[in-house]
Amino acid sequence: MAVLAPPPSPPQIGYTDNDDLRRFRQRFAQVLASIVTIFITAWVCTYGPIQAILALMVAKHVLVAVLIWALDVDGFSRRR
Repeated sequence: MAVLAPPPSPPQIGYTDNDDLRRFRQRFAQVLASIVTIFITAWVCTYGPIQAILALMVAKHVLVAVLIWALDVDGFSRRR
């Protein structure tokens, strides 16, 4: 019977170094950008239906951009 070896440890994805403060600042900026976007959208929605539709369309794109930033799709953090 072959000797059983433990499985290899999974690679750390998205963490090139142990820079906790930089990651905290980035997450804080992402949360702050999301909150500001939601509040501005809610404020613009009080002006009427046409402005509300436009505000929701813009907010959707901004929130998707924040999500892409959070997921680090382009690998910018890993290249530094």
